[in-house]
Amino acid sequence: MKNAEAPSPRLGDIANTAVFDRVVAGVDGTEAGFEAVRQAARLVEPDGWLEVFSAVYLAEASLTGWSAPRVAAELERDTVETIRHAAAIAGSRAESRLVNGSPLRSLMYELREKQATLAVVGTHEHSRLSEIMIGGVAGELLHSAPCSVLVARRPLTEALFHRALVAGADGSPESDAAVAAAAYLAHRFRVPLRILTALEGKFVDLARAQERWPAEALDEHPVQALVRASMDADIVVVGSRGQHGLKALGSVSERVAHQAACSVLVVRARSG
Repeated sequence: MKNAEAPSPRLGDIANTAVFDRVVAGVDGTEAGFEAVRQAARLVEPDGWLEVFSAVYLAEASLTGWSAPRVAAELERDTVETIRHAAAIAGSRAESRLVNGSPLRSLMYELREKQATLAVVGTHEHSRLSEIMIGGVAGELLHSAPCSVLVARRPLTEALFHRALVAGADGSPESDAAVAAAAYLAHRFRVPLRILTALEGKFVDLARAQERWPAEALDEHPVQALVRASMDADIVVVGSRGQHGLKALGSVSERVAHQAACSVLVVRARSG
């Protein structure tokens, strides 16, 4: 099995990679959320913009009847403590924002309002079906976010993040954007990058993929290949074809994001 050192991507790819310029990390008070903040602080450009964001839905307190004021006060206090802890993790350069509203709706609004280039969230390891049908934040962002999305998982080892990167290449413009982002990170952090082309995927253009990048061809389905490679990586990077709703259940990016053993960066072009 071939493991390539970080390639020297075209200078234009490095210069034009804007995924990490404006980063919003969603935090919910869980360790998964705080891990998202750690990785967001690591990935944001040295001269980029970083915000830690949380929402408290005080309207839910009204469902508790006579105890609503006390419950609302507790919710707000807990969320204030969450955002304070997240801001400490992110460091002094980060801004923080706490709003009253639905977490998912509020985060989506924030991403658009702040023209974010990357949303970072933790994962509570719901099944793919429950994420899309119930509306989990990570699942919904994968389908509907106006920017790239990092689903953050704690690294499998105690080694410093990052130790290795994996990217999927199929010759499409979407995968080109993903590999360019991965190559940029490999160049920036001086870590190995493995670029895979899984030949059992749909619409694979191996010749173009290998002309563009030092891609390794595998006789596997893309999901299988990328999930297996994730066991030895800190981030798997894939492109998004922009599928939404139930259609996204079959997408490679969505399936890899939920099955991988490590963090998954889904790169997409900004909309609007």
